[in-house]
Amino acid sequence: MKFNIMLRRLLFPISLIWWIVTCVRNFLFDTSLLKSYNIPHKSIVVGNLSVGGTGKTPMVIYLTKLLYEKHELQILSRGYGRKTNGYLLVNEDHTSIDVGDEPLLYFTKFKKNIAIAVSENRADGVQQLRKIQPKSVVILDDAFQHRKIKAGFSVLLTTYNSLFSHDFLLPAGNLRELRSGAQRSDIIVVTKCPLNMTEIEKSNVKSELSKYNKPIYFSGISYSDPISFGNTAYCSKNVLLVTGIAKPEPLIEFLSETSRVEHISYPDHHNFSVNEIQKIHEKIDTFVSENWSIITTEKDYMRLLPFKEKWGLSNYPWFYIPIEMKIDNENAFNQLILDYVRTI
Repeated sequence: MKFNIMLRRLLFPISLIWWIVTCVRNFLFDTSLLKSYNIPHKSIVVGNLSVGGTGKTPMVIYLTKLLYEKHELQILSRGYGRKTNGYLLVNEDHTSIDVGDEPLLYFTKFKKNIAIAVSENRADGVQQLRKIQPKSVVILDDAFQHRKIKAGFSVLLTTYNSLFSHDFLLPAGNLRELRSGAQRSDIIVVTKCPLNMTEIEKSNVKSELSKYNKPIYFSGISYSDPISFGNTAYCSKNVLLVTGIAKPEPLIEFLSETSRVEHISYPDHHNFSVNEIQKIHEKIDTFVSENWSIITTEKDYMRLLPFKEKWGLSNYPWFYIPIEMKIDNENAFNQLILDYVRTI
């Protein structure tokens, strides 16, 4: 811990350079010296100021569930971690290697209802999607810093335990850009809040973020029962948790309430290898005298699915655990989104 603090202090001069770069870049866009593509019709950006782990994927899923039954809807993502380039419309034949784990997750959940695409060039991606449905609502996953496009509505996420207002620019901190970038948002959602969060705690957070003069909402994560994709439907209370996400701590905390948990952690969007899976299976084999289950996240499941049979996952007690975003003052939040979408 002390080493990390010392290292970040040493990196502070580099953060000053990044501060200059982001200031100049934002100035050029704010003064229209650099042009932004104004997305026609309705569009919603979901993003953050910090790197990783703020709950963008659950928010995109939440908004999709809110809107897709009564509105034409599309999702555009960069497709982080994919091995392809350019614009791709996600289809049944794609794997996470082709399009990334998050777009594949969206497709798995909503493929019958909406078009989902990936493109590192967001402006080109939106234009390609518009050819399919010119007047759809486009949800852009993790595009808050993409100043080359301008969406109609921006949802900025920040985690309860690591508010952007307490953070610093990379690499001394975790911010991609200055805190003042929050002024471009339409609402701020504080994510991964405690389920028993008090009104005093909410008031303290609102006071901390009041300088940005944006509506503030609070959200938490709800975990569903584990779903089997292995050789048993019964999930044990002895859990080997395998994650390749940015911040697995809330999941660890949740499982630890009722289970004995051992955790194997990999980097965010990690593409698993056969050797890594073999080591996981070997570890489970050492617990032969006890009943253990392997649990992973739904995003990690997207990356494991193509190798389920080839790597023998179906022969072991593998499960994934779906999550859902729960928003405090949900009706007011929903109405704010619906009012934007419905306006002409």
